[in-house]
Amino acid sequence: LNNINLRVMPGELVFLIGPSGSGKSTLLRCCNRLEEPTDGAIIVDGINITAVATDINNMRQRIGMVFQQFNLYPHMTAEQNVMLALQRVQKKSTNEAREIAHRELTRVGLGARLTHYPSQLSGGQQQRVAIARALALGPKVMLLDEPTSALDPQLVAEILQAMMDMKKEGMTMLVVSHEMRFAREAADRVAFMEAGQIVEIGTPAEILARGAESRAFQFLSHG
Repeated sequence: LNNINLRVMPGELVFLIGPSGSGKSTLLRCCNRLEEPTDGAIIVDGINITAVATDINNMRQRIGMVFQQFNLYPHMTAEQNVMLALQRVQKKSTNEAREIAHRELTRVGLGARLTHYPSQLSGGQQQRVAIARALALGPKVMLLDEPTSALDPQLVAEILQAMMDMKKEGMTMLVVSHEMRFAREAADRVAFMEAGQIVEIGTPAEILARGAESRAFQFLSHG
């Protein structure tokens, strides 16, 4: 990454698009310090998360992250997967953690799957459990790194709907995805990355109006 300057406003949905290896996932991972930037500052909710004095574990509770892989514990039910961080990180009681898990799993359409294990769920359902797990901690922003790329095409719509629901509820989201149709329809802004830099940024309409000479246009007009 080089000379990145990006501001995401509260409630905004920003897509990061661009060719493979352009730095999209690296930028996303820097936003909760899964990757350590060598320079600059990252401000989340008014706090510089790159500062030495910052409690990054505390800050990560404000920064929900959903990965390409679901990373669920196979020996735990959907409910238990969501409850785990609430009990271990936020020290919630079992009853409180269960109540929050029920609420968030219901929020993503899985209220009837609380006691199902990951092996009993479809890929789309597993990814929705992962989203519920992130939402349960009450984040200020959600980072989603290609959340649909491990799914069969027929399951992708489930995750896009969950993302749309989060947007309607006012969640701030930064998303790496190749779902260009969804980006055109739902994104507030799209940032096109190439060779570790943001080379174009604008609303989907602005980028599509730039025409075929725009690299971002070429990406956004497909899919």
